[in-house]
Amino acid sequence: MFQSFDSKSDPAQAKPRIERLRAQMAAVGIDILLVPHSDEYQSEYLPPSAERLSWLTGFTGSAGAAVILRERAVLFVDGRYTLQAREQTDPALFEIDSLIENPPPEWLKANASRGARIGFDPWLHTIEEVRGLRKAVEKFGIELVPLDRNLVDAIWEDRPAPPAEPVRIHPLKFAGDPAEEKLKRISGKLADEGIDHTVLTNAASLAWAFNIRGGDVAHTPLALGFAILSASGRPKLFLDPRKLAGEARTHLAGLADLHAPEALEPALASLAEGSKLGLDHGLAPERLRLLVEESGGSAVEFPDPAALPRATKNETELKGARAAHLRDGAALAHFLAWVDEQTPESLDEITVVERLEAFRRRVGEEAQMPLRDISFDTISGSGPNGAIVHYRVTEKSNRRLSAGELLLIDSGAQFEDGTTDVTRTVALGEPTDEMRNRFTLVLKGVIALSMLRFPPGTRGMDIDALARVNLWQAGLDYGHGTGHGVGSYLGVHEGPQRIAKSGKEKLLTGMILSNEPGYYRQGHYGIRIENLIVVSPPEPIPGGEIDMHGFETLTLVPIDRRLIDPALLSPQERDWLNAYHKRVFEAIGPLVDGPTSAWLEKATAPL
Repeated sequence: MFQSFDSKSDPAQAKPRIERLRAQMAAVGIDILLVPHSDEYQSEYLPPSAERLSWLTGFTGSAGAAVILRERAVLFVDGRYTLQAREQTDPALFEIDSLIENPPPEWLKANASRGARIGFDPWLHTIEEVRGLRKAVEKFGIELVPLDRNLVDAIWEDRPAPPAEPVRIHPLKFAGDPAEEKLKRISGKLADEGIDHTVLTNAASLAWAFNIRGGDVAHTPLALGFAILSASGRPKLFLDPRKLAGEARTHLAGLADLHAPEALEPALASLAEGSKLGLDHGLAPERLRLLVEESGGSAVEFPDPAALPRATKNETELKGARAAHLRDGAALAHFLAWVDEQTPESLDEITVVERLEAFRRRVGEEAQMPLRDISFDTISGSGPNGAIVHYRVTEKSNRRLSAGELLLIDSGAQFEDGTTDVTRTVALGEPTDEMRNRFTLVLKGVIALSMLRFPPGTRGMDIDALARVNLWQAGLDYGHGTGHGVGSYLGVHEGPQRIAKSGKEKLLTGMILSNEPGYYRQGHYGIRIENLIVVSPPEPIPGGEIDMHGFETLTLVPIDRRLIDPALLSPQERDWLNAYHKRVFEAIGPLVDGPTSAWLEKATAPL
């Protein structure tokens, strides 16, 4: 169901909130306060109780941070959210700066006074973040001060209660591997590495390791909690007991000792003395490192032991992903056929969002695999709104579609057997030559990755440029990564795998990623084409010497032929597109009704 996100900060509320926060800062003796967009689990999408940045600033994006000083305040966002941040915040209260080009550590080096004291909540910042910040500012005589309470919470009188949605068992028919085996493998890895204990702080890793799902976060089936895993001895699981009942409690009690969340700190302190505790410095909150060392333990860097196993899907999970994408492809075929039947001016962006979700629900019900949720807030951007990379339509921004424009629709589904994410750009009426040119250059990037063969050891950063090169040659580019990891009925954004300039993780068999180059002409239109792809096992190439990975495309949705300039495609690219569309029609045609099948046949006709 569509939810509006109109939330521009009312100056009448924002100004006194900042004033009260500054009073709190003065009371604890700090000059600067960091307010990140995060919770103690480092979630991308936060429960309402953790939306401190949004409550304070009005900014609702999924990435950002604020630096609050005695006389000024700065909101940092990445390029996806620059326009949104300016629209949602009061310029008299908040300056806007770049989270990427001038992040808070760099900004503080240039702007904080010598001797300043910077306060932060150590539960909301990772060990790596704090280490980097300390390195950046301490040489300038600036002190970092971990606070024992959150100052935003201290003034947030109507703060929502933390979520306590029921935990559900994720059945073996979808998980593929029993939780007992997963936990045993992790314990073995700890023993092999000489680590006594580790703390799972990432909610997706917790869900994967214990074969559970929850409802604490919008659009992502997570149960927020922690677990202490040991080289020997039973795991300890820290979850709000209100989340546990019936089969879920029995399932988890058979795997671990169950504790309330507030028992985590004393339990960790009792284990720490004389022990080596492994913490993922990129995920674990600084508070855990402080606690371990205060308790006489050694906190060593140790990557989340569930991250790579979770990212490399097993055969059961891949089978589920393929089934979910068939279902999703049928829903998108119904939706795109419906869009083509309408007069553009009869539609608006919100109607598009609502109708797409309705098709997903209908297809799920017909297949007896209900849509559990959408996997993120649908991006429905027409005309100039399509140029806002992570645009979310609101009652205020909602606009009517118009002939001659483009509609960019980026959406996804959460089915129990898989998570989907797909973007298609649709021509509303006759596109311009420029639109067709830009669209085809983007398509060439999609095809380049889809056809790629690459040796073991290749990283996402090694292939990112292949999706951009045709745009580069035209003097164009896009300001986001080319691909993110995707979970198995988990987060639509999953690490550590990604295809981006910063993608340092090796691409391994079974990893699911997005393939989504784009082009955005600010104030006019946006173009993005997104398929999900999975890394296939290395196989020999006739006449070659090295077995090579490839990608299997999971998404089965037609690409708008009206926006393609065939003259710009090579014979190999044309062959790939025709073969892809043939596969789409053969797979999806039998799953849709007669009129939709007839539309699909035309939409997938060879160039």
